Amino acid sequence: MKKTVLITGATSGIGEATARAYAAAGDNIIITGRRGDRLQTLKAELKATYGVEVCVAAFDIREQAMCEAAIEALPEKFRKIDVLVNNAGLAAGLEHLNEGNPADWNAMIDTNIKGLLYISRAVVNLMVQEGVRGHVVNIGSIAGTQVYENGNVYCATKHAVHALSQGMRIDFLRSGIRVTEIRPGMVETEFSIVRFHGDKERADGVYRGLQPLTGADIAEAVVWATSQPAHVHINEIVLTPTAQADSFYNVRG
Repeated sequence: MKKTVLITGATSGIGEATARAYAAAGDNIIITGRRGDRLQTLKAELKATYGVEVCVAAFDIREQAMCEAAIEALPEKFRKIDVLVNNAGLAAGLEHLNEGNPADWNAMIDTNIKGLLYISRAVVNLMVQEGVRGHVVNIGSIAGTQVYENGNVYCATKHAVHALSQGMRIDFLRSGIRVTEIRPGMVETEFSIVRFHGDKERADGVYRGLQPLTGADIAEAVVWATSQPAHVHINEIVLTPTAQADSFYNVRG
């Protein structure tokens, strides 16, 4: 059955790949993010390539009022949201805690935790209002259970995503809304470029000597998890490159 899927952070990386994967499956898409020009370009591509309906909602997920207004303003045909993919998130900085930049901390906390909360509240309330037994997918990280040196605040935010995913699973049980957490290891997207504030050479070094996951790899897991029969629930999926065992161990050629 054709679904309506809302994806946050769809302007690049895992979010963009997830939009493509759902569109390829014939589902209608709501793509969100701050960079409206990228969203419009993606919308045109998805409509032309797959013939699906695409709605663009450009807003800053860190702003509660913007999140609520964007959901309230959705056109009628996009209001029955079957799947929410909470993908928007970032890492900023990689230093010992006492050397960290509080502006980076705020960016991570506001996006990875508070933004997820704002959009989840608005969309789940709409699911309940519309009588949809929907599905929430939270893109976490192996950093959500494994803290590594210099990861401090980023790891803390992903620990929060892990806890919130478990909390949502319990809270939404009676409503029939499913909750899945996807926890990837190394994925080569704009993630490290953002973390290192545009230093591409340093970002490239993160993946040098091994084959990381791609956004498409994660998107495939998301689509699979949300395509199971109604009586099947995928609680979490952990994915790493073959060359990466966990947050601490990897092998490079």
